[in-house]
Amino acid sequence: MKKSILFSAVLPLAGIVGFSLSNSSTTNLLEVRPDPWPINLQRIINKRDTSYALEFRDQQVLTGVMLDTLPFANLEQLKYFEQGLSVLKKGNNGDVADYKDYSIKRTNIRKEPTWYLLRFQNGLTNFQQPEADKMIETIKGL
Repeated sequence: MKKSILFSAVLPLAGIVGFSLSNSSTTNLLEVRPDPWPINLQRIINKRDTSYALEFRDQQVLTGVMLDTLPFANLEQLKYFEQGLSVLKKGNNGDVADYKDYSIKRTNIRKEPTWYLLRFQNGLTNFQQPEADKMIETIKGL
């Protein structure tokens, strides 16, 4: 578990500098795929809420390592991602689950297993059916 503590300066009217402490904790729920093209599903717990993120290495950048993070504001948003994967699993080549900020496309590069293409902003990664199944099961278990 990775923990981070953030400090922020507070300037009261009297001119005295104080500090407030904010705790957040990031837990790796699932290593979908290891290096060199990692994908990790993470839970981020803040003082008042819990959010989720899918961190992945952008496969369009071959000369360096660029990690992108697809954020999910809450568990409900993460479940929409899981539902998209579940529907695409039963779908056909070329089917797309299109969301406001990202999309998942079923792309059978080869016959077996099925491949998926995830696009978020300018980032791009692909993954296979066994990796999608891991994400589906992990998210359903939350």
